[in-house]
Amino acid sequence: METVTVITSGKGGVGKSTVTAGLGAALAARGRRVLLIDGDAGLGCLDHMLGISERRVFDIADVVSGAAEPDKAVYASSFSPNLFLLPAPGTEEDVVSPDVMRELVGVLARYYDHVLIDSPAGVGQGFLSAAAAARRALVVATADPVCLRDTAQARLRLREAGVAQQRLVVNRFSAAAFRRQGCYRDLDAVIDAAGVRLIAVVPEDPQLAAAGAAARPAPPKSPGGMALARLAARLEGEHVPLPPLQKL
Repeated sequence: METVTVITSGKGGVGKSTVTAGLGAALAARGRRVLLIDGDAGLGCLDHMLGISERRVFDIADVVSGAAEPDKAVYASSFSPNLFLLPAPGTEEDVVSPDVMRELVGVLARYYDHVLIDSPAGVGQGFLSAAAAARRALVVATADPVCLRDTAQARLRLREAGVAQQRLVVNRFSAAAFRRQGCYRDLDAVIDAAGVRLIAVVPEDPQLAAAGAAARPAPPKSPGGMALARLAARLEGEHVPLPPLQKL
């Protein structure tokens, strides 16, 4: 299950679901068959971001309970034939147990090139369920001390869950704001605070946020769209250097 990646964060509000949807679309644009699993029970938003909320009938809880076969609960996105979603359950009481999630994802992963699991923020039961099925994690954070403190906690909990391969995605980055805040001397200090090796910096990009709100893909030439395309390439083993931070 090397293609199963959990996308998580130590705290909410860092744009984790936007990264999940955008990365899934970027991988699908590379010709890959991609399944997103929304693990944020009661608060899932990927169904809206992928344009399937009006068609949604079943979710992952229905599959686990036997009320629906997996193929009935997996929906194609409105804008990519290669991008699919298994929606989150409607209530927190329906969080899937780690053992069941591991078994279910093991079956589904056979039919996709990539499975991306959007974990709820924090390190509660939903986090443990999402992490149980993954061998690799992307930890999304913003470059501020509170977020990076929580990111360090998420890193430890991921290791306890057996997810040793972790990479940091610094999201909503603005070089001007970073210098103005003066919390860290440079990006290396951010990486040290998180304790996770960097894989991508996604710049602050209103077009990326607007695309998710409007259930459409990010413009491929937007700063955020290009950053997620580079991240997709790195996940597939390509060597893609980071651009100079002043250009982000």
